[in-house]
Amino acid sequence: MREAIKVLRDTQKQYFYSGETRGIAFRREQLEKLKKAIQEREPEILAALKKDLNKGEHEAYLTEIGYVYSEIKDLAKNVDYWAAPAKEKTPLTHTGSKSFVFKEPYGVTLIIAPWNYPFQLALAPLIGAIAAGNTAIVKPSELTPNTSGVIRDLIAATFSEKYIAVVEGDAETAKALLDEKMDYIFFTGSTAIGKKVMKAAAEHLTPVTLELGGKSPAIVTEDADLKLAAKRIVWGKFLNAGQTCVAPDYVLVSENRRRKFLKHLVQYTKKWFGSDARRDRAYPKIVNEKHVERIEKLIDPEKLFYGGTVEKESRFIEPTILLDVSMEDDVMGEEIFGPVLPIMFYESEHEVIDLVRMRPNPLALYLFTENKDSERFIIENLAFGGGCINDTIMHLATPYLPFGGIGESGMGAYHGKYSFDTFTHDKSILKQTTSFDLPIRYNPSSTSLKTLRKMWE
Repeated sequence: MREAIKVLRDTQKQYFYSGETRGIAFRREQLEKLKKAIQEREPEILAALKKDLNKGEHEAYLTEIGYVYSEIKDLAKNVDYWAAPAKEKTPLTHTGSKSFVFKEPYGVTLIIAPWNYPFQLALAPLIGAIAAGNTAIVKPSELTPNTSGVIRDLIAATFSEKYIAVVEGDAETAKALLDEKMDYIFFTGSTAIGKKVMKAAAEHLTPVTLELGGKSPAIVTEDADLKLAAKRIVWGKFLNAGQTCVAPDYVLVSENRRRKFLKHLVQYTKKWFGSDARRDRAYPKIVNEKHVERIEKLIDPEKLFYGGTVEKESRFIEPTILLDVSMEDDVMGEEIFGPVLPIMFYESEHEVIDLVRMRPNPLALYLFTENKDSERFIIENLAFGGGCINDTIMHLATPYLPFGGIGESGMGAYHGKYSFDTFTHDKSILKQTTSFDLPIRYNPSSTSLKTLRKMWE
């Protein structure tokens, strides 16, 4: 395996050196080929997602396939503009010269994808790598084998392995890939594994993007539209059975609005995910038994307010709401990554700041309020990757906003132009004139020093 990976990496490096991937027309052509291949295999992709995670067609298209089409469209449309050298200002001290920033692809990129959105989170970074002029090795998750197989077949039928290749396997395969000197690594997954990826990258001083997770709060203020807040929190939390890195991990609600908020929360949970609704709506299953057991341990019977049913054989966990949770409870230890929603109550917005700061910076934050002062206070005083005001999840579905974490929730960002930027090195070039040569830098004197002070101070 290690020798095969080394050969693959060397083959892609030589192809990159050929310069073929750098042409804008070539990049656009590859993006269109990828889009066409996805369109032709859409039924296979949907079937694989159904087998792996029981995703219904609507949810699979909304969260996996449609977004990929959107990314391809945006990058194909703008890549020539983004890739063009940018002329920059030149200071007086550099009279006679011109300044440029060239957009340089890194080379051989490694993309390691997770299992929760196994198609989208493998393909979206790949689109950025292609648009920036790189080659790519994609490692899908072994926990979603059907989707991984579709990705493998799709890529193999569309691209030469010297350009884009899929390498399947478990953690040992990932380690073997990380041991090779790649030119850029893009990882999506847990914080624990992210630390290992960063450590491996450090061995070769390879730049990385880490898309991780964390305990993302939803904050509902006293003046919020409670019905809409409950509706959007329920949708965002139980989408993909809670297996979403930016799902609301817990809710902080103003104590004064406790009863009304809980009424709406249960109402929408029953409406969309109750036993009757599940007959008509595909509800995703937990990825494997290990995760079912992990999530089940987080459900405290004494704090159970709604749901709680667990069926291990079918890997089903009912949408579950826990009430009056404290920061010391097990469910508040690490990211839940499942359909369990803890509810906490607060007296003042200063208390909200203290509670959220008790955990590492989250990947997302959702604030529901009609008060601009509350909006400004929360946004300015809490660090998080990104988020929404009066909504959940939707900030990651636009190509015009960067998506990424901060601190333990990740580093770097992508989507749209930010994907292109992530897989691109800004190469600075100063072009100096040969028509004249100012002597000020060569001849130290009181006069030259005085001139330098005037220019720089």
